Amino acid sequence: MTTTTLASPARIGNAAVAALGALAVATGALESVVTPTLPLLQRELHMSPAEGALLSITLLITGALVTPVAGKFGDRYGGKRVLVRLMGVVSAGGLVSALAPNLPVLLLGQILQGAMVGALPLSFILVREHLPAGESKVAIGVVSGLFVGGGMAGTLAAGPVAEQLSRHWMFALPTIAVIGSTLLVNRLMPQDRPGPSDGARVDWPGLALLSGTLVTLMLVLALAPDLGAQPLVLGALLVVLAALAAGWVAVERRAASPMVDLRMLRRPAVWKACVLTFVICVGTSVPVYLVPQLLAVSGDDYGFGASATEIGFFLLPGAVAASLAGPISGIGARRFGSRAVVTTGTVLMVAALFALAAVHTEVWHLVIGKALIALANGLCVTAMVTSTATSVDQGDTGIATSLVLVTRVIGYAVGVQFSGAILTAGTPSGSDVPAESAFVTGFVIAGAVTALSLLVVRTLSKGVKE
Repeated sequence: MTTTTLASPARIGNAAVAALGALAVATGALESVVTPTLPLLQRELHMSPAEGALLSITLLITGALVTPVAGKFGDRYGGKRVLVRLMGVVSAGGLVSALAPNLPVLLLGQILQGAMVGALPLSFILVREHLPAGESKVAIGVVSGLFVGGGMAGTLAAGPVAEQLSRHWMFALPTIAVIGSTLLVNRLMPQDRPGPSDGARVDWPGLALLSGTLVTLMLVLALAPDLGAQPLVLGALLVVLAALAAGWVAVERRAASPMVDLRMLRRPAVWKACVLTFVICVGTSVPVYLVPQLLAVSGDDYGFGASATEIGFFLLPGAVAASLAGPISGIGARRFGSRAVVTTGTVLMVAALFALAAVHTEVWHLVIGKALIALANGLCVTAMVTSTATSVDQGDTGIATSLVLVTRVIGYAVGVQFSGAILTAGTPSGSDVPAESAFVTGFVIAGAVTALSLLVVRTLSKGVKE
């Protein structure tokens, strides 16, 4: 009898980790350019508010669909191979967005760019494959933090680039960075061993049903304020949503190789991480949407009349705080445990949301509040991803972290659409400016929802030295 021994995976050095970090920065920058420049894009492309909302969530929806596929393929075929090909799709999307002459083409570019969300679980697969357990925790935190740091750079630079050059260049520049960093990853990162193949086909029915579920959910949230006077239409959409969701669950439970392995949710560490991530990201995305809108409201009313460049500058401290939160969370989870980090972040976020509801009459109120919320979100989400990644078997890393990251994307999308619905409902007839009370309502509801997550946090294991 002959025994075949697989060689141990090569240990990566700082240069390879830096290449993954550079890719995280580039993709984060490309992901974030729309947020501070959405009013500018609406003017140049003659978009309605509904079309602007669609543009702002298209990338998130695509990311939620691509992430579990990327994690599954990464576990099966090797993280590096899938990552490089995925970045090819992202680069194509960035170029399409840069050259887009109208909204439909720009939406196509955003759909392709959404594949970037799958880069994080693939990076985690590579890190766990090529680094010892203790170092992989810190590396995962660093890569997550650099992704947020890239978002910081995109948020700050998008306005000036769009106003001084053109909207085309604000997509083109980070796309060039994605292409360059992908080439570095391909050169410096050793090939990782593919996992065992189960021989099953890709779960396309499950993916199609998940797509329909997410699109219908976003449609319900976007149209709910206008459909209040048409309860039959709203009811029909809710029935369709429930049917799609039920069909998706049924298909995934029976699939031989589901793209989103719902059986993984039976593990307490995974389902608790998903619940917490969803709630925390809903709470975070409300101020992510409301604060720029409040800054853009005319100073003749109750706002500050900020331009795209000024909005990016005002959001910079929050982006800095978010970029620091990843490494801090990774180190904190390693020393004090995941539960302590998540508890600290959740309490900080709740306090900041209620503070914004009470006081928002000066720019610095919004700047500090947004920075605290960004820090709290980074602490919580990174701790959840790190805890999940290190609580499952190495071969399940991509699937487990994909569940958490899909939940993160859905939470953000739901929160943004919810915030838009609040502002729409709070806009007086004949006016384009929402009532100030609509912003207060949004902050209060977000704070109350986030506070409820503490009921789940207290049931987490301490997670020290997992």
